[in-house]
Amino acid sequence: MKQWRDALKKVAGFSGWNTQDYKTHKQLVDVIVEFICSIVVPDAIESTGDFEAFEVTKQAMYEIMKASTDDDVTAIGVYGMGGVGKTTMVKHVAAHARKSGIFDHVIMGVVSQNPDLKRIQDTLAELLGFELHEGTEIGRAARLSKEIKRRNKILIILDDIWERMELSDIGIPSYKELRKCKSKVLLTTRIRNVCHAMKCQEKINLTTLSEEDSWTLFVRNAGRSFESTNFEDVARRVAGECCGLPIALIAVARALGDKDLVEWKRAAQRLEKSHTANPEDYGEASKCIKLSYDYLKDEDYKSYFLLCCLFPEDFEIEIEDLFKYAIGKGLFRDADTIEEARDEADSVATHLKHCCLLLDGENNKFVRMHDVVRDTAIQIAQSEDGHGFLVKAGCGLKDWPRRLHEGYSAISLMANCIAKLPEKLVCPKLQILLLNSNSSIGEIPESFFQSPNELTVLDLTRTRISLLPQSFSLLTNLQALYLDRCFKFIDTSKLGELKKLEILSMRNSCFKGLSREIGDLTNLRMLDITSKSIDTVPSKVISKLHNLEELYMQGFWNWGSKVVGEGDETNAGFDEVTSLSNLRVLEVCIPDAECIPKDVEFNPNWVKFNICIGRDDKMKATDQYAHNSIFLKIDTISNLPDWFCNAVMTIAGSLQWRGCQRLIECFMEYEHGRLHGLKHLSVYGDYDHELMSVLTWVPKEPVFENLEELRLIGVDCRELCVGELPPGSLFNLKLLEVNCYNWGINVLLPSTLLQRLPNLEELNCCGMEEIEYVFGYGALFEPKHSKLRKIKLSRLPTVRSICNAPAPPAMFQNLEWLFIDYCHLRGSLFTSDVAQCLFQLKYIDIRYCPLLERIVEVSNKKIILPNLEELALFLLDMICYESATFDIECPSLERLCVFGCPKFLASYSDFHSRKEIELNSMGFRYPGSSQETRRNSYWSSISRRKQGQLNWF
Repeated sequence: MKQWRDALKKVAGFSGWNTQDYKTHKQLVDVIVEFICSIVVPDAIESTGDFEAFEVTKQAMYEIMKASTDDDVTAIGVYGMGGVGKTTMVKHVAAHARKSGIFDHVIMGVVSQNPDLKRIQDTLAELLGFELHEGTEIGRAARLSKEIKRRNKILIILDDIWERMELSDIGIPSYKELRKCKSKVLLTTRIRNVCHAMKCQEKINLTTLSEEDSWTLFVRNAGRSFESTNFEDVARRVAGECCGLPIALIAVARALGDKDLVEWKRAAQRLEKSHTANPEDYGEASKCIKLSYDYLKDEDYKSYFLLCCLFPEDFEIEIEDLFKYAIGKGLFRDADTIEEARDEADSVATHLKHCCLLLDGENNKFVRMHDVVRDTAIQIAQSEDGHGFLVKAGCGLKDWPRRLHEGYSAISLMANCIAKLPEKLVCPKLQILLLNSNSSIGEIPESFFQSPNELTVLDLTRTRISLLPQSFSLLTNLQALYLDRCFKFIDTSKLGELKKLEILSMRNSCFKGLSREIGDLTNLRMLDITSKSIDTVPSKVISKLHNLEELYMQGFWNWGSKVVGEGDETNAGFDEVTSLSNLRVLEVCIPDAECIPKDVEFNPNWVKFNICIGRDDKMKATDQYAHNSIFLKIDTISNLPDWFCNAVMTIAGSLQWRGCQRLIECFMEYEHGRLHGLKHLSVYGDYDHELMSVLTWVPKEPVFENLEELRLIGVDCRELCVGELPPGSLFNLKLLEVNCYNWGINVLLPSTLLQRLPNLEELNCCGMEEIEYVFGYGALFEPKHSKLRKIKLSRLPTVRSICNAPAPPAMFQNLEWLFIDYCHLRGSLFTSDVAQCLFQLKYIDIRYCPLLERIVEVSNKKIILPNLEELALFLLDMICYESATFDIECPSLERLCVFGCPKFLASYSDFHSRKEIELNSMGFRYPGSSQETRRNSYWSSISRRKQGQLNWF
């Protein structure tokens, strides 16, 4: 403290502050910090990723950072017009505040115009690392509030608030309670008064960009230079019409980027003549987004874009759902097949994202719509001839809207609480009706569809209807019908009258069987009857659907069997599927190989499939569009007909084989020209059979060159590879998982095999009782570019060490994640030479290893693990650390957990972390987990420390 005071006095002295003018050191420090920040903050907060900080954003960020460090400020409000970049900016500032240690946790929930409290609560809870199981909103709010108060230094971001709300309804403690745990609320809104209503102590306005910053952003997104002064003048006119709004600048720049001067002049004229739709809010953005819409390539692009606004605000729109609506509406008719149309629709979605008309979703299966863009799309749809949309999706409606306009072409009432439909639907131009996720709708009035309409898309997913009215037969133009998850639906007979129907989806509904009338739908191109409840598909129904391109019917197993209670009536045989000459996509379950016909009239051309042969509830579901998947619960592949192997094994991308007795069959299939595209292979065997024998098969050519994941579970195997594989075999293998009881040698991966796996990134080894070493190294083996990132070792009671000899340091230079439990490792995990190369190591979790003595062997070398963030040590009787004799520096360490380690006597300060180390919760991140952190119950009992040491338990 004396040194610190002397340093402060020295700084104050040569900087011109008189220490006598301030009552406390804190007052002096605050003055110095505020002065320095006023000078350096705009440059100190740098742009990261796609974020671009301009003058107005730098100023707003500085004010937020200043408020974040002010103990008297608990609620910060950021307001500005839609599309100005509030959300992007606060995310960037929050990341900066978290990185700099101002906050330990940052959690964020989107409120929007119609707040979904349950969704917000779930999001905040997940980001804090726990789940809410309480049944009521009050109970959930109480639990969330308790968890927030239990932690310190949390920044709670509430994005897109439209009106005053009680934070306690969500589960956010009062401002007084937040102040006690050094936490704050940061909210964004388009309406300044909301900041006042929410009692924000700081109200920060994010304004539009200056003229020069607008031009910089515009040029950057246009991706071009302007060849002449005249051209640049026109472009500046266009940029000026965007009024400094980032979302408009980006959208217009990308729409016009590759156009010639004539098009730019027309765009400038159109923008200059436009009239704002809503001058009080984001009318300027609307006209710019409208221009971007006008420049879309063709009508299919425009229609596809407008379909997006039918979903609720802030909704994660599944691209497959969007595609199904588009196909039902008649888009992409130029494509020869549904699969080609799907590819074209994906290209359109990508193009719309590039134009900033759509945003990325949580993964590549979803897209989102910015609020301003969605509002503009609704305005376009309501004003243009032939569109006329009514969108009341996710608004909490309990009653059917009054006074429907007869000119509507689309009505979206999805995700509401409507229970009763009107007696008549009078909308003669109606093409799309979306009533999905109105779980209280249990009946459709008999006269509902009797008025003329042009309905082509009808979605009744997640409703409680059990029967369809007789008037359903009047929907003569219907092309797409969705009855997914209708758990009361029982009768499919009326569907046979919809002669133009092309898409029929009844996935996970509870009907027991298809009616014979389904066979009359000869225009069907897509049929989805995937369900665990379906047990009857009458014979000669599927074979009539000769235009069928996609068939999804997993859950049906009774191919060719007799229908119970129907005399001699039988279910369809699998030969009806093979007779469909247009079929391209297939998802199906087959009880055994005997159900597959020995011969077919023509070889199928299935381009995507998910086929399960043999009942097995343990089979893991895979993404139907990620890779072609085969699940086998049969003894031998040789029982499968040649035509089937040629059609399926040749293009398979994923194979799961349970009950496998001889892996050699997979290799022989490979030699026959099959399985060459395999990327994922999982083999589940029996303990009493040998997996493969080198005496019966020796590969002559490289095998499984494209394989990326290999899992061997429960197989009885001498070793992973008997003898040497030909060069190039398993070259692209990234993940290896081995869980085998018996193992013929004491090393899992000898050097002869390791050198064949240059791209291995992840190794999981579990339940092996005979191996002593994970890696074996020969004298001449020296990996130079190891890509190994993750290692998990579990339940290896005989393992002595990770390596059977001193490991080459480069072997672990990219290791990020190490998890070890229930292993009898002895001595040290790593030599000091190897530890010098652990540059990327971020997470170490070691549990129940009673003989392990050290993480790194003792030496005179100083060990630095520069990126280690989390260290967890559980029940390690022999693990030892004494800073007096050995030194490991972890400058990035954030979380430290030590439990049941009596000889681990280091102080947390001995790790020399630049960050504040969290000691009261484990907070370990498991890569690939749905939750970023998982809390450990042990930490709830932490109540004491002893002399700053970590052997508290």
